[in-house]
Amino acid sequence: MDSKMGIVLLLLAWTIIHFLSKKIRRKRNHKLPPGPSPITFVGNLVELGKKPQQTLAKLANLHGPIMCFKLGQLTTIVISSPDIAKEVLQTHDLLFSDRTVPLATTVHNHNHYSLPFLPISPLWRDLRKICNNQLFSHKSLDASQNLRRMKLHELLDDVHASSLSGVPVDIGALAFRTAINFLSNTFFSLDFVNCAGETEEYKIIVENLVRAIATPNVADFFPLLKMVDPQGIRRRSSTYISKLFVIFDRLIHKRLQLADIVNNDDMLDTLLNISQEDGQKMDIKKIKHLFLDLVVAGTDTTSYTIKWAMAELMNNPDAMSKAKRELEQTTGIGNPVEESDIARLPYLHAIIKETLRMHPSAPLLLPRNAKIDVEINGYFIPQGAQIVINEWAIGRNPSTWDNPNLFSPDRFLGSEIDVKGRHSQLTPFGGGRRICPGLALAMRMLPLMLGSLINTFDWKFENNVNPDIDMGQSLRATPFRINK
Repeated sequence: MDSKMGIVLLLLAWTIIHFLSKKIRRKRNHKLPPGPSPITFVGNLVELGKKPQQTLAKLANLHGPIMCFKLGQLTTIVISSPDIAKEVLQTHDLLFSDRTVPLATTVHNHNHYSLPFLPISPLWRDLRKICNNQLFSHKSLDASQNLRRMKLHELLDDVHASSLSGVPVDIGALAFRTAINFLSNTFFSLDFVNCAGETEEYKIIVENLVRAIATPNVADFFPLLKMVDPQGIRRRSSTYISKLFVIFDRLIHKRLQLADIVNNDDMLDTLLNISQEDGQKMDIKKIKHLFLDLVVAGTDTTSYTIKWAMAELMNNPDAMSKAKRELEQTTGIGNPVEESDIARLPYLHAIIKETLRMHPSAPLLLPRNAKIDVEINGYFIPQGAQIVINEWAIGRNPSTWDNPNLFSPDRFLGSEIDVKGRHSQLTPFGGGRRICPGLALAMRMLPLMLGSLINTFDWKFENNVNPDIDMGQSLRATPFRINK
C-alpha cells in the first residue's frame, strides 16, 4: 500500500512538474515587443530626463510602435501608434486600468488617496462620483458660469493694463492665475492669487511638482534605491506638496470653526458635509488630497495649452486671421467670448485640437499597469508591466497625420475627431475609465480664454521682432506685447 501510494505521489509530482515546466517554457516563448537593450536605454537616460517623449519617439522609429525595455525590476511597454493605443484605452481598458505609482507621489500617503494613482476601488469610485456629480457635471458647470465670466474679465483687465503701459505679457502666468483663482473660488470661495508675486509663487510650486512626478526616477526601476532617493525627486515633491497642504489645512480649519456661522455653498462645504455623513468615504485627509490633485492638474495643463496656442498663432498669421474673422462674425469685434458662443466657433475648436495634438500637456499620459498577462498586437504583455502611451509621438505620427509638424487647424474642420477619448489618434486627456475627470471644464475654459484673448486684442512680438521661437522649448520668457 505504501509503495503504491509512493508511486501515485511520484506520478502526481511528475505531472505537476511537467505542467509547470511547460507553462514556464510557454511564457518564455511568449513574444515580448522588441526594444532597446538595457545598455542603450541607460545611455539615453540623460536625454530621457529632459525630453522623454522625444527620446522615446526616436527609439520607436528604430524598434517599432510597440516596444519593450526592462530596467531593474520594471518591464515597460511604450506605445507610439493610435491603433495599439486603442487596445489599451478601449479594447482592454479594464485590464490596464491600474496605475503605476511613481516614488514622487509616495509622500504624505498621497498615493493612498490620490485620484490619478488609486487602483480601481470603492474609494476611487467615490472620488470619481464626487467629481462627476458635484464638480464637473453639466449642471454644476452651468451654475458656475458667472464665476468663470468674472475670472475671464479679470484676465482681460490685466492684459489691457499691460497694453496701456507697454509691459510685455506673460501669457502662461496670466492663464495660470485665471485657472487657479477659478478653482480656488470653486473650492474655497476666495482667490489664491492677487498679484504677480503670488502668481509666480504658486506657479513655481505646481510646475516643479509636475516636473518631479514626470521625471524618470531610477528608484522606480530599482526598489532598493527608494530609501536612498538618489535623485532627490521624492524630497522635492514632498516640499511642494507640503506647501500646498499648509494652505489647505489653514482654510479647512478656519471653515470648521465657522461651520455654524457661515455657509459658502462651495466644494469645501459639500465635501465637509459628505465627511460628516460618512467619515470613511471622505475624511479631511482625502479632501486635501483631492484638492491637491485638482489644483495641480487644472492649472498647469490650462496655462500650458493657452501658452502654446498663442505661440503657434503668433507664428502662423493666417491661422490668427481666420480665428479673428470667425470671432468677429460670431461674437462681434472686441467682445469676450461667452459660453453660449463656444458651439458656434468651429475654427477656434480646431485651433485647440491642433494645439493639443502638437503640444499635449501630458505627452506620455499617466502610465498604466497590466493586471494580468495580455496579448496586444501579437505581443505578450506580462502582468505588472508598466504601459506608457506616447501621446506626443502619436500626435506627430506621419502615417496618421499629413505634415504632422505643421500647425494647421484646418485639418480638423469637418472632422469628427474630438478629444473625449473616443478617437485614439487624439487622446490628450486619456481615455476609458481613467479619462481626465476635468475634461468638461477644460473644454469650456480653453475656448473662453483663448477666444477672448484673440478677439479682444491685437498681438505682436516685442519690438515688432519675431524672435524665431524654438517651438520645442518653454515660452515662459518669451515677451508678447499687445495693442488694443
